[in-house]
Amino acid sequence: MEQFFRMAEIQSVLFLYMLIGWICRKTDLVKAAAQPSFTNFLLYVSIPCMVFQSFDMEFTMETLYRGASVLTIATISALVSLVFGRYAYNWCNPREKCIMKYGTLVSNSGFAGLPVIQDAYGQDGLFLGSLFIIPNRIMMWSAGISLFTDAPLKQRIKNVMLNPGIIAVELGVLRMLFQPAIPQQLNKALSALGAMSTPLGMVIIGMILSGVSPRTVLDKKAFILVAVRQFLFPLGTLAILRLLGTDLLTLQISVVLTGMPVGSSTAFLADKYGADAVFASKCVFISTLTSLITIPILTIFF
Repeated sequence: MEQFFRMAEIQSVLFLYMLIGWICRKTDLVKAAAQPSFTNFLLYVSIPCMVFQSFDMEFTMETLYRGASVLTIATISALVSLVFGRYAYNWCNPREKCIMKYGTLVSNSGFAGLPVIQDAYGQDGLFLGSLFIIPNRIMMWSAGISLFTDAPLKQRIKNVMLNPGIIAVELGVLRMLFQPAIPQQLNKALSALGAMSTPLGMVIIGMILSGVSPRTVLDKKAFILVAVRQFLFPLGTLAILRLLGTDLLTLQISVVLTGMPVGSSTAFLADKYGADAVFASKCVFISTLTSLITIPILTIFF
């Protein structure tokens, strides 16, 4: 139960950050026009700094083995999500079906997941988490985008290669391998910018959720997506990794990140490409709020 209470404490702090973001938007302290700028700063500056700093460690055979294990688990998880989403949700209308499939495939593992991992499992956990999200990001910018639009292959490859999180991982791997001397002032600045990811990410999610009316948010289909995304996949991952005898930290990282809520990009893409943006917002809202409970519950099984 110690893991449960530890994660519940972390989630309660994240909820307070989210509440602050919700209040800031509701009171118009932060204008709607400014919200995308906050998101861009998080995605292009803060999270990449956090990811890059997670590779500030000595390269050993153990880190190589663990990294390869996490990448393998994450890749298989992403492929299972892709296949499941492809053949499920046939009872939804077309504008909802693409959202259900995207929500199954893409989680908020980078946006909200890495800050949780950093707080709960420290630098070693963050290193593994940074690797774990790579397949998810690749799927997001390739198969995920194709659910909403017929983007050409060249554009999808470009989206993957220029993703700031992927670039930060590539630079981080080079840093770990060659151990370059980074000036102390720059290192402190990178660490401080990365540390902003936790509060800033949840504040932005609170801003996003402020646009959804609680009176209209309850939707059975959204709860079905939550059950798949936040229970079926992580519990399945937990059972398989237990059988394989996976080490505890790798298991914890894999299960927690697999059980992250629906990606907030679901609402952005639905709005941009003419899907049901209101339904997408409901999915993000319900999934994010329920994750404050489901993620601590998952830790009971560790």
